[in-house]
Amino acid sequence: LGVGGGFLAVPALVNVVGLRMRAAVGTSLLVITLNSLVALAARAGADVSVDWARVAPFAAASVLAAWDGKRLAARISAGSLQRIFAGALLAVAAFMLADAVL
Repeated sequence: LGVGGGFLAVPALVNVVGLRMRAAVGTSLLVITLNSLVALAARAGADVSVDWARVAPFAAASVLAAWDGKRLAARISAGSLQRIFAGALLAVAAFMLADAVL
């Protein structure tokens, strides 16, 4: 599924720590990025080859999506951003439920 801890981290950062929605999303993305870089470094030290031809399109798409997301988030209110995030969480939950049942 590709579901990381962001779906738990963002609500926790907002409701428990008290961060604003934009700061919580940014913090979550930073943690995910650092975690991914550490995992990549660990694999680079192991006897595992990285298929860069497959990695490159995903990395490029991630950079472009982050840039577009930043521009979009600047135009959307924090409340709307929170509702969009909640909708995304519900969609992921529905997909996971359907995947488990079917």
